[in-house]
Amino acid sequence: QVQLVESGGGSVQSGGSLRLSCTVSGPTYCLGWFRQAPGKEREAVATIDLNGRTTYADDVKGRFTISRTGADNAKRTLYLQMNTLNPDDTAIYYCTAARALCEILLRGRDNFWGQGTQVTVSS
Repeated sequence: QVQLVESGGGSVQSGGSLRLSCTVSGPTYCLGWFRQAPGKEREAVATIDLNGRTTYADDVKGRFTISRTGADNAKRTLYLQMNTLNPDDTAIYYCTAARALCEILLRGRDNFWGQGTQVTVSS
């Protein structure tokens, strides 16, 4: 069984930074972050696979960095460093994992999910 436990998040002013963390246990291939803003659908933010390959949504490229630590067969931590935040980044952020390629995780249908953490950016 895959378990995801998030921490971090909070409130920050525009231009500020936050780091989200997610402790992951259980076998996975791809890890990632999604977010859901009020009144909008959940959307992918970034992914990272076992080989360290990453993908980013266009509107976070150059501002957000996804990374992971720990061995693949042990408890590990997934991070999302968010810089130069703006009000459009306000959302609930979800840690997610899949036992499949990141192309599958991006569909968001058969993923494992964390509980979500609120990020609020004020102007």
